[in-house]
Amino acid sequence: MSNGTPSQPATYGRDPSCAKFSVARYQRMIEVGILTSADKVELLENYIVCRLPIVGPRSPRHDGTVQLMSERLRQHVPAGWSLRILASVELSDSQPEPDFSIVRGGVRTYMTRHPSAANTGLLIETADASLDRDQRDKARIYARAGVVIYWIVNLVDRRIEVHTDPSGPTADPKYATVQHLSPGDSVPLVLDGTVVATIPVADLLP
Repeated sequence: MSNGTPSQPATYGRDPSCAKFSVARYQRMIEVGILTSADKVELLENYIVCRLPIVGPRSPRHDGTVQLMSERLRQHVPAGWSLRILASVELSDSQPEPDFSIVRGGVRTYMTRHPSAANTGLLIETADASLDRDQRDKARIYARAGVVIYWIVNLVDRRIEVHTDPSGPTADPKYATVQHLSPGDSVPLVLDGTVVATIPVADLLP
């Protein structure tokens, strides 16, 4: 918002009575077993929120796309980087669990800590029921943290939305550049400013 008013969450935090938690406190709740893998939650802007969809399992289309993408992406991740699936990323006010992250290091690098934005080359969300949150809230969170590239695999509109040039921690965090790539286009996989692969969009969509 150009008037300098801080951006507000679009898909959570509407009730002013909702409690907010620091990342450290959220991690402590996991360590002592207050939150477990059965809770299906993540921390977004200090709110503990349900991962979407809230009701029922993820769709076959979503899960099938995650499987498809995991096989395609693994073929292109270079040495010195790792592909993580549904694994936490630690940001200043959030601990999201994106569908995919490509981070510096090997499989043993993050045994005692989560990767930060500085360790992250790319975050990817696969979106059907979660599309509004991924486009509005998570784009803002990732831009504020300085995540350099963020993809939304938009299953509703059958396209990949590539977000680049994050603003960092401004009053209205956003990505300055958003490209919409459709089947027939190719999406560059860029890590540390280098194109390491060019992948047909159709290979990543169901």
